[in-house]
Amino acid sequence: MDFLGFSSASYTFRVIIFLSLFFFLCNGFSYPDSSLFYTHHHRHNLAKHNYKDALTKSILFFEGQRSGKLPPNQRMTWRRDSGLSDGSALHVDLVGGYYDAGDNIKFGFPMAFTTTMLSWSVIEFGGLMKSELGNAKLAIRWATDYLLKATSRPDTIYVQVGDANKDHSCWERPEDMDTQRSVFKVDKNTPGSDVAAETAAALAAAAIVFRKSDPSYSKILLRRAIRVFAFADRYRGTYSAGLKPDVCPFYCSFSGYQDELLWGAAWLQKATRNLKYLNYIKVNGQILGAAEYDNTFGWDNKHAGARILLSKTFLVQKMKTLGEYKGHADNFICSVIPGAPFYISQYTPGGLLFKMADENMQYVTSTSFLLLTYAKYLTSARTVVHCGGSVYTPGRLRSIAKKQVDYLLGDNPLRMSYMVGYGPKFPRRIHHRGSSLPCVANHPAKIQCHQGFSIMHSQSPNPNFLVGAVVGGPDKHDRFPDVRSDYEQSEPATYINAPLVGALAYFAHSYAQL
Repeated sequence: MDFLGFSSASYTFRVIIFLSLFFFLCNGFSYPDSSLFYTHHHRHNLAKHNYKDALTKSILFFEGQRSGKLPPNQRMTWRRDSGLSDGSALHVDLVGGYYDAGDNIKFGFPMAFTTTMLSWSVIEFGGLMKSELGNAKLAIRWATDYLLKATSRPDTIYVQVGDANKDHSCWERPEDMDTQRSVFKVDKNTPGSDVAAETAAALAAAAIVFRKSDPSYSKILLRRAIRVFAFADRYRGTYSAGLKPDVCPFYCSFSGYQDELLWGAAWLQKATRNLKYLNYIKVNGQILGAAEYDNTFGWDNKHAGARILLSKTFLVQKMKTLGEYKGHADNFICSVIPGAPFYISQYTPGGLLFKMADENMQYVTSTSFLLLTYAKYLTSARTVVHCGGSVYTPGRLRSIAKKQVDYLLGDNPLRMSYMVGYGPKFPRRIHHRGSSLPCVANHPAKIQCHQGFSIMHSQSPNPNFLVGAVVGGPDKHDRFPDVRSDYEQSEPATYINAPLVGALAYFAHSYAQL
């Protein structure tokens, strides 16, 4: 997530010609299989969109965000190795993981949430993914391998690599970055229950994903999740309290740490089936905000996700002691159904859920995922949503989610997709350093820290397609300028794509595309 304080610089005809040349060269080098880029719309049972194609690309995007030593089967081939000495400042191996968005920082808080949501996507809809299931698991493992490194020392979590303020003062490729790779951590003296509990949730959810396909790895993940959650619960506090100059305003924990403790406990209960976590939820649920009336689900606030997840224990597993979570989940769902009692959400004139100007599409994808997942639980339990005196079926929830996903893919006033590489019209100037600068293969010389800003402020299309990247999206009036310097609308992020993976798998299966 970027917060740039630079005024627009003029650009020259030379920059335009320079980028136009590399637009062809880098992408000619990067796409031996043209199907990764070009989208052909086919009608499957009257489907308007090729959800399977969008699913493939939504997962491929994560390869463009990789940090570390890239594997031989790397498909986003305009990327190269980066951050190979990460962690050395504190004598720990922190190579790997993901860059969160369009910068070159590894923020542990959103990376962990991304991992949890990718895992939840596979847990709920992985059985529908077929050929893409393996790629989804690889995307999860790239994150969990890093999270295991970040939690290798007891009662310590390395939560960030890179100085965000210094990084954001440069516009350079991750392969070239020469800003200080500072390492920030939480421990007993500087607690971070929020980032720790989210990391525990990520490890626990991933343990479920790998339980059958790689049981030994699953056990490693689960053991670490248990240890990390114990640390989160024992040493309480928000990580941004102790690390404020380094993590704010980028990923401040505005919602506190209570939501993550409830969320983390819910995932550990699901992964371990240990009554200890069930009792923890029963005793602490209200204190941790289970009944709070908030309706935003994202990297900061996990209450809504925890309610939906815990509702399954009652609806599907018939655990009556958590029956209240059906009501809590209903309250969240009612808040996003247009015209329902307790409806408090805002939609654009074109029909897009609108929560806030900055990276709004993250709330579109996360809410769509919760709608589809809750609809699955309700269908299994043969029940409905109760909003005051009104009743809403699982089918209504799915139709709302479909409208949101279809808007993202092109059913909107601008008739453009907000996913790079999907459809004939999509964002060409995304706020992303690696995508906007010529690739290493065709420009081996180093691009210096400030040298890249002439390109950043130019109007030329990005030379490298970050296929599958979903940007922040339009404003509340459905407008999208496609301006590279506009990080609020033009920047992609891993936590936008992660829940979308599950939603696209569901729709691709529903329309017989998988």
